Amino acid sequence: MMGARILALIVKEFLALFRDKRSRFVIVVPPLIQLLVFGYAATYDLDEAPFAVYDRDGGHAARDLLARFEGSPAFELERRIGSAGEIAGVIDAREVLLVVQVDQRFTADLAAGRQAKVQFLIDGRNSNTAQTVLDYASQIVAGFNRDWAAAHGLQGPPVSLVTRAWYNPNLESRWFFVTGLVGILTLVVTMMVTAMSVAREREQGTFDQLLVTPLRPAEILIGKAVPGLLIGLFEVSVVVLLAVVWFQVPLVGSLTVLYTGVVLFLFAAVGVGLMISSLAVTLQQALLGAFLFMVPAVILSGFATPIANMPEPVQWLTLIDPLRYYLVIVRGVFLEGAGFGLLIHQMWPLAGIALVTLVTAAWLFRHRMA
Repeated sequence: MMGARILALIVKEFLALFRDKRSRFVIVVPPLIQLLVFGYAATYDLDEAPFAVYDRDGGHAARDLLARFEGSPAFELERRIGSAGEIAGVIDAREVLLVVQVDQRFTADLAAGRQAKVQFLIDGRNSNTAQTVLDYASQIVAGFNRDWAAAHGLQGPPVSLVTRAWYNPNLESRWFFVTGLVGILTLVVTMMVTAMSVAREREQGTFDQLLVTPLRPAEILIGKAVPGLLIGLFEVSVVVLLAVVWFQVPLVGSLTVLYTGVVLFLFAAVGVGLMISSLAVTLQQALLGAFLFMVPAVILSGFATPIANMPEPVQWLTLIDPLRYYLVIVRGVFLEGAGFGLLIHQMWPLAGIALVTLVTAAWLFRHRMA
């Protein structure tokens, strides 16, 4: 009899679950979305990484080495540099991930049996990508060394490799991940606070009481948004303080630039959270909605895997992800000391997303109250 009662309860739960249209949606759609996001966006493979060449030698050995880079599927030649002064510009502007600089006596040193020099200049702002680029590039140089040594009967490696990483000299992954956590933790806290605000009122039955107060809908919406903004600002301040003091991550740039990006991001996150809260009837639905947004947002932000490695349609999808722009702002201020001039192209899309989400949240709020 106990087994029959348990079986009847199980059947009842399944019937209740699949009878609800929202529950069916939650069971089927989020796993499919996350599978597609993880399958296409979460990749550590390197494909057509942009690089530049500064060939100070021009000899046949230098051309042979550089041809190996151009023929590799892992790299794509973006431009040829004519002077050392151009290197900073192409790396600062994120045009290339790697600059291959060939010493001016490269061919002559190899022909004389001396060790020749090649220098790699790497954008170290994303330590994961930089390390991957360095591994692939080192393999190409190692292949050149093997072939040259075998052809000329040499014992040691003919080419000496010198590596220099900009903005993160030791390619410390902590600098990359801790600055990324500034964005992710801010998103999680802000989203959870705002996504649950209206849904909690509905579930507890106090939302109707709120509607009969003298407060207008816009005032109620602002009252729901401000706590998320203030908590987000507090959370950012704590995480930034810990990053600098505890984890020793250098904060090179201006706090004014950093907090301008923070405020824009918080407005965008609060807007998304209020949209979810306005649509959700129960607290559980609000939590599931927040989770459904946050997981793809983190994957598509470039936090762990570079956006440039993702398929082109997925890269377009990242353009509506506020965390993508926020991470560039945070890492730009922390590691390279970027100012408004360099980060304005990240700030105005963030402001646009914030405007759209807040306006949509206000419309949904009024619509659901009607």
